[in-house]
Amino acid sequence: MTQFRHITERESLRKHVAAIHVGGKLTLLQRKLSNCLLLNAYDDLLTKPSHRIDAETLCALSGYASRDRETLKGSLRALAETTAEWNMLGDNGEEEWGISSLISYAKLVGGVCEYAYAAPLAAKLYDPSVFSMINMRIQRNFTSGHALALYENCFRFVRTGSTGWWEIDVFRRLMGVHDSPYYEDFSKLNAKIIKPSVAEVNAVSDISVVAEVKRESRKAKYIRFLIARNGQATLFDLGDDDAVRKSAVYKRLLENGVSNRLAQRWIAEHGESYVSEKLDFVEGERRKGRVRKTPAGYLSAAIKGDFKTPSVAPISVAPSAVPADPTPQELEEAERAAQLARDAAWRSQCLGVIDLNLEKRSPASRKAMKDRFERQLDDDFERDQFRRFGWHARGVFPKVRNFWADLIPEGLPDQAE
Repeated sequence: MTQFRHITERESLRKHVAAIHVGGKLTLLQRKLSNCLLLNAYDDLLTKPSHRIDAETLCALSGYASRDRETLKGSLRALAETTAEWNMLGDNGEEEWGISSLISYAKLVGGVCEYAYAAPLAAKLYDPSVFSMINMRIQRNFTSGHALALYENCFRFVRTGSTGWWEIDVFRRLMGVHDSPYYEDFSKLNAKIIKPSVAEVNAVSDISVVAEVKRESRKAKYIRFLIARNGQATLFDLGDDDAVRKSAVYKRLLENGVSNRLAQRWIAEHGESYVSEKLDFVEGERRKGRVRKTPAGYLSAAIKGDFKTPSVAPISVAPSAVPADPTPQELEEAERAAQLARDAAWRSQCLGVIDLNLEKRSPASRKAMKDRFERQLDDDFERDQFRRFGWHARGVFPKVRNFWADLIPEGLPDQAE
C-alpha cells in the first residue's frame, strides 16, 4: 500500500516523443497501462534492468477495477507486440533512428507484475530534452483510446499552440487506424475519429484543441491541431504555498480583488512573469477608464484567454491557418476556428467572474449553490459533467451562465458578435 500512495501522489508522467509515436492498435486500457508502467519505472529507468508493481495497484492506476487477469495479460501482451519509433538528432548532429517494442517482457507472479524496457528505449524515455507531462488524473477521465492518443500527441505542443501540419497518413498512424481501408475516406475519419476525439479532449482534459485541415486539389492532405490551456482543474485543489504568498505578484493580485486561492492557482499554472504582464496590462487599462467592471474579472479573462483588450476582441486567423488558394470549405473551417477562439475567450470571462463570486462565499453557501444548480439539470450526462468538473464543465456552460446571470450584481460579460 505504501508503494501505491507513492505512485499516485505523483501527478504527472514525463512521456518522451518516442513513447507517444507508437505503431499498432492500442486500446484505451492498453494505452493507460503503458503510461502507468512508465510512471512506476521512471525514476529507475537507467539503473534497474526490470521493474515491479503490484497488479492491484496497476489496475487501480489505470482505472481498471476488474479482477479479470486474462484481460490484463492480453493488454501486457499487446504492449510487448507494439513498437515505439523515434527519429531525432544525436549529440554529434547525426540523425538517429530507432525502433523497439514498448516493453521487452512482462510476467505476473504472486499478484505482482514484473516488466522491463529495452536499454535504448529506456534511455530515450528518461531523456528530459523532449517530453510532455501526462497528468495521470486526467488520463483516467478518458473513455476513448483515440481521444487519449490525440491528447498525448497534442499536449506536448501546448507551449507552441499548434501541432504543426501532419500528413493525413501520419495522423492515421498516430490514431492506430492506418491499416484500416475504412478510414482512408477522410469524411469517415473525420466523423468517427477526429470529431469525437476532439470533443472528448475538450470535455475532460486540461487542454482545448481545434482541428484544421489543409487540402490539395480538394482532397484532405494535412491536418493540424490548435491547442490552448483549458481550466478544467478544480478551483479548490491547491494548498497554501508560503513562497507564492510572499511574492509581489501575489500581493498585487489580492489588491485587484483576486482571492487567495485563485491567486495561488494562477501563479502556479502560469508563472509569476506571465501573471505580472497581465497585471500591468489590466492596471493600465483601468487607469485609462476602460475597465468598467471589476478588474479581477478582466484579469481572469486576460490570464485564461490571453487576449489584448478588456473586452473580447475580434480574433483574426493567422495567414498560415488558411492555405494560399483556399477552398470555400477551408475558409469556412478557418472562420469556425476563429469563432471557437472568440467563444472560448468569452467563456473564460464569464467563468472568471463566477469564480470570484464563489471565492467570496462561505463553504456552506458554495455547497448550497452547487446543490441548487444540480437539481436543475435534466439528465445523467449533465449531472455527471457537473460533478466531475464543477462550474467549469463545458457541457453545461449555457445553463451555468443563465443560473449566475441574475445572482451576480455586476452581471456577466455579453458575448461578442
